[in-house]
Amino acid sequence: MKLGRNDPCWCGSHKKYKSCHLAFDEKLEAMKKEGILVPPHKIIKTAEQIEGIRESGKLNTKVLDLVEQHIKEGMTTEEINTLVHEYTVKNGGIPAPLNYKGFPKSVCTSVNNEVCHGIPDKNRILKNGDIVNVDVTTILNGYYADASRMFCIGEVSEEAKRLVEVTKQCLDAGLEAVKAWGYLGDVGYAVNNIAKKNGYAVVEEIGGHGVGLGFHEEPYVCHVGRKNTGMVLVPGMVFTIEPMINAGKREVYQDADNGWTIYTQDGTLSAQWEYTVAITEDGVEILTK
Repeated sequence: MKLGRNDPCWCGSHKKYKSCHLAFDEKLEAMKKEGILVPPHKIIKTAEQIEGIRESGKLNTKVLDLVEQHIKEGMTTEEINTLVHEYTVKNGGIPAPLNYKGFPKSVCTSVNNEVCHGIPDKNRILKNGDIVNVDVTTILNGYYADASRMFCIGEVSEEAKRLVEVTKQCLDAGLEAVKAWGYLGDVGYAVNNIAKKNGYAVVEEIGGHGVGLGFHEEPYVCHVGRKNTGMVLVPGMVFTIEPMINAGKREVYQDADNGWTIYTQDGTLSAQWEYTVAITEDGVEILTK
């Protein structure tokens, strides 16, 4: 049903439509007529919803800070899982990965050539020279926040250290490319540009995603793209940027036994960093990192 100018706005602000999102919707409609992909209202968050995601993001960041304080050589990935689970629950949150589509643990721990979705295991002991991605997603009061960090265990090789550093540069470049009324393709272009310059490959099959009211929402955020293409980015959108960068070729495969863990096809190292971000009128806000 079409809203009248004096009707309450669809965003829940309790303002009249004409003084809230009317001009916004007219701009989107004009872009849509030009063949531009525009976001549906359902993925545009209200100020109240963004505040809820922001609070969840604060707890999510504290969880990763705790991991950073304790992760070390000799620690098992199961111990990381216990740390994440107990701290999250103690502080009123829920670890989103636990039982999500059958995932058996509260966090993803991906080591060396594991690209993502590594399952914590009491027999997986972190060794000197390992690089590990710890991916934490938290639900707090019904709102989801998602981020991951890379950790270098002991003395890692120069090759591994460089991959971790460049992957962070890829994330930061993607973040820099996020602008209101820009395009999703700008993000992928920026990420891939840094990776290629450094001789690395970007995983294309798995990417970022909308988040906030659910674990995985629209849009899909591919980390390879062309400028000025893809969905237009508008204030109120919340999504993750989480480039997975391989030292070798981009091809990956899924563990046939556990059905979750993704590995590099050629056995080379892989790294990933992730933020949850919200697009604002003025730019972008990192909600958890």
